[in-house]
Amino acid sequence: MTDDPFVTHRSLLFTVAYEMLGSAADAEDVVQEAWLRWDAADRTEVRDARAYLVRIVTRLSLNQLRTSARRREEYIGEWLPEPVLTTPDIAEDVELADSLSIAMLTVLETLAPAERAVFVLREVFDTPYEEIAAAVDKTPASVRQIAHRARRHVAARRPRMEVDPGAQSVVVEKFLAAVTTGDIQALMEVLAPDVVAIADGGGVAPASKKPVIGARRLASLLVRYPKLRGFEVAATRINGMAGARLTANGATVVVSVVIAHGRITHIYGIANPHKLGRMNETVELRR
Repeated sequence: MTDDPFVTHRSLLFTVAYEMLGSAADAEDVVQEAWLRWDAADRTEVRDARAYLVRIVTRLSLNQLRTSARRREEYIGEWLPEPVLTTPDIAEDVELADSLSIAMLTVLETLAPAERAVFVLREVFDTPYEEIAAAVDKTPASVRQIAHRARRHVAARRPRMEVDPGAQSVVVEKFLAAVTTGDIQALMEVLAPDVVAIADGGGVAPASKKPVIGARRLASLLVRYPKLRGFEVAATRINGMAGARLTANGATVVVSVVIAHGRITHIYGIANPHKLGRMNETVELRR
């Protein structure tokens, strides 16, 4: 046990930064910088350590978002969030698991930095408007307007999804069985007719630079996987949702899916090896 508030809230701080940045590596850098600032702070002036630490992480994350904007504009192909392996208990907090899904983090990428910060703090962590205002250097009234605009933006873009872990797992198991056997008919039955697949290779791993749309087109690509050298597939939990890890030709693709009405409507495949560094350790995410 420890009395240091930073240690107590470290998982929360990492979760806030990761929600805002979509990158576990960048989130870890933010948390480390927050520790340095906390270590140098006059603790006698801190009334609410949790709010103080969240404010530091929010400001650092906003700075990181702004500096990484150009890097993402120059990114080769589609940019997807960095996936993380999550502990099974995160599925018990349905709202948190939903907010951390690759699908939701991808939608959050379409928000302006301030909108993303306000949305994450308000909708995910239920932070009071006054605290958010202090973190983003705006008035509470302005923050309320930003929150309303961000909610409307996200609602218009987020895909509907099945959040029950058991139902997710059943569909993913069917999907992986169909991929493993190269059964195109079974794939057609588990994929929604207008399924959308987005791949992120970052220019360093084989990946389509544009989304693949349609069950028939996607299935014809997926059935090629079992024929590749060293093909292996394993179910796992990615960002709180059922997902999988596919290996072939010495390369790994981490797959996250969106499921609605018993079928897969969206597939996100992260193949960029620079984004897969945390796939051998589980990450504790909290709010």
